[in-house]
Amino acid sequence: MSKKNSIVLSHKNCFSKSEQILSLYTDFKKKISKFKTSKFLVAVSGGPDSLALAAMCKALESNNKKFKFNYIHINHGIRKNSLKESEQVKKLLKKQNISLKVINNKKKIVKNIQHNARKIRYMFFRQECKKNKIKLVLTAHHKNDQIETFLIRLSRGSGVQGLSAMSLTSILDANIKIFRPFLNQNKKDLIFTSKKVFGNFIKDPSNNNKKFLRSNIRKLLPILNKYGIGDEQIIKSINNLKSSGKTLNFYFKEMFKKVVKKRGRKIFLKKKELYYLNEELQIRILGFAIKSINRLDYPPRSKKISTALKFLNTSKETKHQLGGCLLINRNNNIFIEKSLQ
Repeated sequence: MSKKNSIVLSHKNCFSKSEQILSLYTDFKKKISKFKTSKFLVAVSGGPDSLALAAMCKALESNNKKFKFNYIHINHGIRKNSLKESEQVKKLLKKQNISLKVINNKKKIVKNIQHNARKIRYMFFRQECKKNKIKLVLTAHHKNDQIETFLIRLSRGSGVQGLSAMSLTSILDANIKIFRPFLNQNKKDLIFTSKKVFGNFIKDPSNNNKKFLRSNIRKLLPILNKYGIGDEQIIKSINNLKSSGKTLNFYFKEMFKKVVKKRGRKIFLKKKELYYLNEELQIRILGFAIKSINRLDYPPRSKKISTALKFLNTSKETKHQLGGCLLINRNNNIFIEKSLQ
């Protein structure tokens, strides 16, 4: 590393002088510096990705005192050793003078584990952000996560929006956003960084659990690569779909205004205008309406929305439960309200 490019990445010299880590840090700093806010909540699981993120945040905070990062770890209590693992994560960060807040989830998760764990995790993120007046949550999602998400949604028959996979920025709450600074970074670079900085990381056994779709998709990737479907080809497809999605979003917003109406506190969809649109837009409009009413992180799955649309497309008065909402087909409209069940 040349003297011109060398910088002190932290006051404790927790980084080795590596061009690989310096490149990661430079990219991270550039992205974070674009935000007007200087306060961030950093999600730390203990895996190599989130530890690399914690390292970048600590380095930036050490070099520029205007930045303030709050580090948080959610112990979901799913595995027997989860409490012990949380303490290990806390000790790893403490060695680099990083103070980690550990929140222990007391609500038992017995089904749809990964989905419900994410909901609980995001709930704690919201609470912590509101408590500390933070508007941005940083997560360590990376390029490999992006590819896996694309293939998972492909297996579920998602449309353009779903197949666009994750965005750099997404909305967590009305005034809180999630930012993913590593979305264009390879996992191997994050593993390298976490090993150099912390010397160790927590291995999540669920990554190899066959009952989780993501674990099975992960094992499928080397096979796809063997037959010429590599990471870069998949990323290229994701980016092409994102571009198409932007055009669709513009049209979607215009159609949403025409289809979705408010009457007092009630929201309803004009059936004639809704069913005139193609199925992709029908699914997006109903899904977004449900998501906004119930403040969900994601709309219901496309397959479930499609089923609801077919059920409600009748002249008879019908009712349907979806995404914590009650959908009522009445008088050429579909009324949406929070379910009391």
